[in-house]
Amino acid sequence: MSQRKIPAVGIDLGTTYSAVAVLDDKDCPQTLLNAESERTTPSVLLFDGQNVVVGKLAESSKNTHFEGIVEYTKRDLGKRSYHKHIEGVEYPPEALLAFILNKLKKDSVAQIGDFTKAVITVPAYFDEVRRKATQDAGYLAGIEVLDIINEPTAAAIAYGYEKSNDQADGETVLVYDLGGGTFDVSIVRIESGQYRALATDGDVKLGGVDWDERLVTYFAEQYMSTYNLDPRDDPNSLGQLWRIAKHAKHTLSDEDVCTVELESPLQALSITITQEEFASLTADLLERTRFTASQTVKAAGLSWNDIDHVLLVGGSTRMPSVSTMLREESGAEPKRSISPDEAVAHGAALHAGRLLDKQRGRKTKFTVQNVNSHTLGVVGVDPSTKRPRTARIIPRNTGLPITAKREFKIRPDQQSIKIEIVEGESRSPDACQLIGACMIRGIPADLPAQSAVEVFFKYREDGRLQVKVRVKGTDIILDSEFLRENTMTQEQLDAWRDYITG
Repeated sequence: MSQRKIPAVGIDLGTTYSAVAVLDDKDCPQTLLNAESERTTPSVLLFDGQNVVVGKLAESSKNTHFEGIVEYTKRDLGKRSYHKHIEGVEYPPEALLAFILNKLKKDSVAQIGDFTKAVITVPAYFDEVRRKATQDAGYLAGIEVLDIINEPTAAAIAYGYEKSNDQADGETVLVYDLGGGTFDVSIVRIESGQYRALATDGDVKLGGVDWDERLVTYFAEQYMSTYNLDPRDDPNSLGQLWRIAKHAKHTLSDEDVCTVELESPLQALSITITQEEFASLTADLLERTRFTASQTVKAAGLSWNDIDHVLLVGGSTRMPSVSTMLREESGAEPKRSISPDEAVAHGAALHAGRLLDKQRGRKTKFTVQNVNSHTLGVVGVDPSTKRPRTARIIPRNTGLPITAKREFKIRPDQQSIKIEIVEGESRSPDACQLIGACMIRGIPADLPAQSAVEVFFKYREDGRLQVKVRVKGTDIILDSEFLRENTMTQEQLDAWRDYITG
């Protein structure tokens, strides 16, 4: 499809559905079809003995092999010591995501030929640990991750491309991204070929699956009130519940009423639910997104009148209640000018093309600047209370990349320092996400009293952290090994990569 020597590939690695796009010979983003000839691939895995099935077939097996189903893996990234136990094997979430990426890559290779480089998208509200895990998942699938880009920013790039950068110039866009498992809001300023994020917020534990779960509970309660039996007690009946819940949600996006048939080994039941009842069941979930969107506008120092367009991204934005809420909140009609399911992958492919052009010394058509979604800090001790406190280094919504430094006093006999690095908004380290520790070694023994080391934290464009340390007032660079929390060793990464890619 593309005449580029290296295809510009963008992958939207979604919680519930994933998509791949590539730039064609005119640098236009095109969604690639999977092996099932569909534009999106369910991010669902079925473990059947030694076989790992990914996608549509896995999703359709929920009501027959529910105990072998793994889904919503993206939500488990960053958990400490989290492994999924399947048939005696412990799978880290990076490996489970890598199976999905491997399927996406194989299906894409069949259309555009072999490739190894790609841009992978992440929720804007992903912290540094989850971003590292996403890059690791790409490595396990045999993909060289050119960059990881925030999903709302990718959608804004796709919007600017579709409208043409000239027509979108000077616009401030609020991207409301409600996917299957995560929710993001980003405010992006499009100006002179630059996509500059002004503020971002979100919830990595809020998405369409939470709306599905409300329906699962509702249908189960209806069944229990009729037969005094809980269909959730049987794994396959539970799997069927999840399938009909998703079907009902999709139907209620177009129809006022939906009737589903719930079958179990003992009894069957027909259940009817209206769009109004569904909205009532999930009103608190929608309110969480409204509050976050409004807070993000304030964090950017703007009002709703300053927002030129509200851009809907993510399949869950098809629910009528979303458009109604945003219309009332913003005073304007939300835009659906780009496909909610494909916009993120298209933006990622455009970003991949920009990066590949940059590597070859070619002029790029646009630039991107993101902000960090979480405050970066270190653990210190409050001198007045002697209690641990978060010393903030880089506040949230700071433009990236950025380098900041912190000084630490050292004793004359001190040879090493351990600095714990955290992300979060709380002054209490216990309420923040521990990224890892920086071990500083090789401090010269002959330094004068009251000497200090300067620790430089560089937040890259992709939200990843680099650390550099030197002795203040000198050119002495110290060893500064960054020991991450909850990450695999290179040996483990290579072993999983061989296992997944064969």
